[in-house]
Amino acid sequence: MDTIPLSLYHLIRPSSLKDKRPPVIFLFHGYGSNEEDLFSFASELPSKFFIISARAPYQLPPFGNAWYAINFDASFGKWSDTDQAVSSRNKIVSFIDEACEAYRLDKDNVTLLGFSQGTVLSYAVALSYPEKVKNVVALSGYIDENILEKNYNQKDHKNLKIYASHGQVDQIIPPEWAQKAPVILKKLEIDFKYEEFPVGHGVSAENFYSFRKWLEENV
Repeated sequence: MDTIPLSLYHLIRPSSLKDKRPPVIFLFHGYGSNEEDLFSFASELPSKFFIISARAPYQLPPFGNAWYAINFDASFGKWSDTDQAVSSRNKIVSFIDEACEAYRLDKDNVTLLGFSQGTVLSYAVALSYPEKVKNVVALSGYIDENILEKNYNQKDHKNLKIYASHGQVDQIIPPEWAQKAPVILKKLEIDFKYEEFPVGHGVSAENFYSFRKWLEENV
């Protein structure tokens, strides 16, 4: 199957299912990376899923992309461009609808899998629009409440399931940021699993096998 031109550039791996609309996993890479990064997972993910790996909309020379700018200022420290992040959140929501229609996918069985900045956006989409997402795999990221819809906590999140993991020695995103997610998810009555692994800002083999098993159990 050829890739269909849509609002976000992307790579695909078709599903093994031929007789019905397949479930889909959208992959969202981290800051400074691109659509090829997480797509390396595709061949190891359950074959029934249709896989779509999207490229973030903001170019980050020389070879990467970002979902929003992260600036490092000597006076103010590290800060994120919230307006760009909200714009990317909205772009992803539209892209999900586009892709499900174009590739004839099961729009009621949508999984978002993000890494780092891609996880921040996956949380933002799923918590803001829980009616559009069934599962989230949140790797090495955190919930940024500044980019969620204002009324997100008034929505029904009971059908959403989340797997979250983080490195215990992550020097890019402190574990303390990730550890706030379970508190928020409990308040929203979301079924979730949170794990930590003895690694830095990355995904260990043990981590990969753990979230893959979770995916197989939550198709």
